[in-house]
Amino acid sequence: MKSEGPKPLFLLPVLITESHIRKLLEEKITGSDYYVLGIDIKPGNVIQVELESSGPVSIEDCVAFSRQIEHNLDREAEDFSLQVSSPGLDKPLRDPRQYKKNVGRELKVWMPDSSELEGELTQADEEGFTLHSRRKEKQEGKKNKVWVERDHRLSYAEIQQAKIKINFK
Repeated sequence: MKSEGPKPLFLLPVLITESHIRKLLEEKITGSDYYVLGIDIKPGNVIQVELESSGPVSIEDCVAFSRQIEHNLDREAEDFSLQVSSPGLDKPLRDPRQYKKNVGRELKVWMPDSSELEGELTQADEEGFTLHSRRKEKQEGKKNKVWVERDHRLSYAEIQQAKIKINFK
């Protein structure tokens, strides 16, 4: 009887890491206005990538980035599922560049004390943004509520989250 030598007790799986996926994306992103908003790798190697840009992100763009990742990973070594998308309108804004992109749109902002602000995003930079609100308020000495307009300068650190307010007007 011939001995085939020692058999491995187990095979170590190839690990798909966020840094590896980010490196693959950076090759394609370099020199463009695209940026990675998030990479999430869930159990079972379910890879979810969110891309953003200063302009629109098309389905074709998502397909191209998906191919960039897929062609550089080996399904034989480690199986995976890949989803590349842009953030939906229902997702909170998470990057200063998203605020800059959405200047002129209506935002709903949640504060840590559970209060909310709504208004037009009029300005955004690396430190924070300005929200122009307009609402009716009771004024001392007046019988009816009057329209009051305010500019609120907020830093990203002082808000809980902000979302684009979708209007169907």
